[in-house]
Amino acid sequence: MLKTTALLNNNSGSFNIPFSALDIPTMIENMKHEHTWKKGELNSVILLKSPVKKVMLTVLHEGTEVLSFQANDSVTFQVLEGKLMLHIKEESITLGKGELLTLDEKIQYSFDSVEETAFLLTLVSENIENRMQQESAGTQY
Repeated sequence: MLKTTALLNNNSGSFNIPFSALDIPTMIENMKHEHTWKKGELNSVILLKSPVKKVMLTVLHEGTEVLSFQANDSVTFQVLEGKLMLHIKEESITLGKGELLTLDEKIQYSFDSVEETAFLLTLVSENIENRMQQESAGTQY
């Protein structure tokens, strides 16, 4: 089970600032000191949530398995620390620190950590992408 907490939150669900800056290495270290992590569970925090995309920072213990997801959105994995093994159809792909992999929507996958791992998971909604493309195609200047 993937447990997450929202890092940024307000009542309206939107922010009136043009940017946000995050200290990812410090966040990873702090996550490794939280109760969830100490119990041996993975720890995840939502860094960005909008109608278009969601970005989550996740920290896994060595050997943690997350089984069988069917993504209706495109998914990007970017490994910040450690190694992550993704299983897609009949293939397995290992991503190391600094590597990134994007999967198109409607692809079933699972993953596990080869060692203690921290990664960013970005989900981009297919429906929102299509709507934005249709709207921009219909816009005249």
